[in-house]
Amino acid sequence: MSLVLVIDFGGQYNQLIARRVRECNVYCEVIPYKTPISEILARNPIGIIFTGGPASVLDEDSPKIDKAIFEAGIPILGICYGCQLMGQILGGEVSAGAKEYGQTSTFYDDSPLYSGTGISWMSHTYYVSRLPEGFKSIAHTNSCPNAAIANVGAKLYGLQFHPEVNHTENGTAMIRNFLYNVCKATGDWTMSDYMNRSIESIRNTVGEGRVLLALSGGVDSSVAAALLSKAIGNKLTCVFVDHGMMRKNEGDEIEAAFAHRNLHFIRVNAEARFLQKLAGIEEPETKRKIIGEEFIRVFEEEAKKIGRVQFLAQGTIYPDVIESGLGDAAVIKSHHNVGGIPDAVDFEDIIEPLRMLFKDEVRALGRELELSETLVRRQPFPGPGLAIRIIGDITKEKLECLRDADKIFRDELEKTDTPLSQYFAVLTSMRSVGVMGDERTYDYTCALRAVETTDFMTADFARIPYDILARASSRIVNEVSGINRVVYDITTKPPATIEWE
Repeated sequence: MSLVLVIDFGGQYNQLIARRVRECNVYCEVIPYKTPISEILARNPIGIIFTGGPASVLDEDSPKIDKAIFEAGIPILGICYGCQLMGQILGGEVSAGAKEYGQTSTFYDDSPLYSGTGISWMSHTYYVSRLPEGFKSIAHTNSCPNAAIANVGAKLYGLQFHPEVNHTENGTAMIRNFLYNVCKATGDWTMSDYMNRSIESIRNTVGEGRVLLALSGGVDSSVAAALLSKAIGNKLTCVFVDHGMMRKNEGDEIEAAFAHRNLHFIRVNAEARFLQKLAGIEEPETKRKIIGEEFIRVFEEEAKKIGRVQFLAQGTIYPDVIESGLGDAAVIKSHHNVGGIPDAVDFEDIIEPLRMLFKDEVRALGRELELSETLVRRQPFPGPGLAIRIIGDITKEKLECLRDADKIFRDELEKTDTPLSQYFAVLTSMRSVGVMGDERTYDYTCALRAVETTDFMTADFARIPYDILARASSRIVNEVSGINRVVYDITTKPPATIEWE
């Protein structure tokens, strides 16, 4: 199977490059820039892509790479920081001065990557001001004479803009052209291939051992359960930890959906235990860490009850890894199944069969595994549950309040044909004066959130019709005790995240 390696230089959205490559039916993996050149070459990639990053190549301590990588005869595409790094290492000059941010008209010369005119997404201050020997400019903007560069004979290309984002017209086509015109890819990777290779890998890893999976009932853990079950059958035990922070009626629905499947299913009612640990805690990262550690403790206890279990399985996916910090990337927020794992775990290893997949790819794998459409399209739900949809401290009363408000909002949206990727309610810590009947109230503000996205790395707020929002608001303030005001979140990601905490 052909392999493309994406070398990560620390940007937050670098996994989008990997996603675009996979959309072109070419298998790829992301590795840190610190990976030794010998390991890179040993994997025999058909192509390499350098990502962007937050540093300046002119800084002495900025990420670098061994020059030998350019002498190995492997096609390389450098994006943004990666373009500048290529230019600098090969003898060109990088300078400040061509500042461009956002959508920019770009003019392309005829090349194996693209030709014509289009809009590209720029985000840079520096650019390759003097080209290395053997390179030529293959694109320019009104501000940047070298918006794209190439040494066609050496199969080395650089793009100052970001082809991986939707804002760049024909960006995916440029990546596809690099893969097929330059790297000579054959398109031999499909979700069916991924499933079969994952099953083989899981079997080789587990051997005669046993696996304990955290089954939340969400898309990720459900697909992980189906994949693991197909690979190892009754060696898998799924533990559903009901931490008391699920959506309304969700615990019972999850038990009903999995109790009769071909796997060992255990439900642990741990609400009191989690609420005690979270009492008085307001800081979101602390809440996440507490929940993550308590999850592990519960799994250890359950493992002891059922006998020796060698492996802990988790439904970790790529966005979890990215936001928890990958390589030199900044931590946006830790996820309980990534950053919250304690150092001391009573398992030999952790199995994360979905770690390389984005959410839409996880759904595609679920369909490949013949999961029901109800499970495959289930609304995304964070591991910490409603704990991170309640701003401030967590109490049983607040949980019940939010459950009711969230259920109303979801019910109203599901009556319509509005295409949405994720939607939910948040109980804020803000209280305000209201009036109901002839009486003054002083209750909480509920925020509603709905987004549209393809990859959950970037998202736009959904333009929900006002009459739907009006019905949801009216029902919430009239039917839910403790809420007297409803607002709608119209912030994109970035600068915000989809969740509030």
